[in-house]
Amino acid sequence: MTLPDVKQLLGDLAEQIRPALTPDTALVGIHTGGVWLAERLHTLLGISPPLGSLDVAFYRDDYGKRGLHPRPQKSGIPFDVTDRHIILVDDVLYTGRTTRAALNELFDYGRPARIDLAVLIDRGERQLPIAARFCAHTLTEPLPAGSRLSLQRDDHGNLSLEVKIA
Repeated sequence: MTLPDVKQLLGDLAEQIRPALTPDTALVGIHTGGVWLAERLHTLLGISPPLGSLDVAFYRDDYGKRGLHPRPQKSGIPFDVTDRHIILVDDVLYTGRTTRAALNELFDYGRPARIDLAVLIDRGERQLPIAARFCAHTLTEPLPAGSRLSLQRDDHGNLSLEVKIA
């Protein structure tokens, strides 16, 4: 499978988001790939509020089965989310469970006026009724069972997509 270029997808995603921006719009990235994307979108779109980040490990419905991630990240939202337009950013939308966990954690910080989801890739095969308002690319064919599609960052900060077949 040939995967699209991340830099092009990021530009496409920024152009989709731009018309929806308001002065109170803030970005919150989901660790890890979503934070990398949110950092770049924050700069590309010139968003004023500082960037927020979430590590949803403790909010996942499969935490008991998966356990703690070996390298947990710190969640932090350095602004008041109450009555704010939040764009939640993730790299890959798959089952919807990570997004659900992020929504649960986000509401622990307050009650936003609106939350939109922005993803680089929608790979389909949803298990929950969750959809992205902003999506740079949708896979047209399902990946093999057990495979994982993820965003990778090299030592120079370059981003690329990778499929790992189980």
